Amino acid sequence: MLLHEQDFYDMTMAYVEKALADHVTHTEIFFEPQTHTERGVSIDTVVAGIERALADGEKRGLTSKLILCFLRHLSEEDALTTYESALPLFDQYQHRLIGVGLDSSERGHPPSKFERVFAKARERGLKLVAHAGEEGPPSYVYEALDLLKVDRVDHGVRSIEDAALVARLADSRIALTVCPLSNLKLCVFDDMTRHTLKDLLDQGVAVMINSDDPAYFGGYVNANYFAIVDALKLNDHEVYTLLKNSLEASFVTDEERAAMVARLDTHWKQ
Repeated sequence: MLLHEQDFYDMTMAYVEKALADHVTHTEIFFEPQTHTERGVSIDTVVAGIERALADGEKRGLTSKLILCFLRHLSEEDALTTYESALPLFDQYQHRLIGVGLDSSERGHPPSKFERVFAKARERGLKLVAHAGEEGPPSYVYEALDLLKVDRVDHGVRSIEDAALVARLADSRIALTVCPLSNLKLCVFDDMTRHTLKDLLDQGVAVMINSDDPAYFGGYVNANYFAIVDALKLNDHEVYTLLKNSLEASFVTDEERAAMVARLDTHWKQ
């Protein structure tokens, strides 16, 4: 059970080891403090353990950011309380803790439910993301864009059901953080060959591949790449585009982004 700072360090370090083994160079990790604070574990303990592990990972070449996520099946009041309690941590760990997000089961919990807490985070200048359009309908993606004003949409695979939404995503270059293996596990698609990723990619949407609760859904980032590339028969150019999209959508400085893209291009040509 996760109770002490060392527990959160050990859990995060296990992820760091997996990411390094997959040759990941940058990661932006979601964590849900409400899962632990409702058990009496302080948010300070959670973040301190995660931060210490990520700092150790950085010494080994894995840069990282943290995004605090609210559980959407809980109330916005609970999210607001969590946000307020985290404010000192956004100052203490401003180099790492850079945004807020919205996750957990979509159905019955539209993004609009959390408009106030996202407004507070936006006023503070934090990065904003939200799960939308995975289990939930395309209308949830519109809410995430128009009400929460997110910088990225997590999942978003059902956006394909709305042509105007697809065109908007493509034009704005709002990235979709697609996680194929969890989409399959959650029965968004009954077969990976029916995944909408390639259709979205073909229409110019900034789709990228990610892992989602990899220990639970059964695959870290490389496994997600292998599964979707094999199922949809993606070619080299499409794989390169997915990789580049992930770098361009990262919450890093322009200089860091340019360096990451240059590194990708160098390796890709070899």
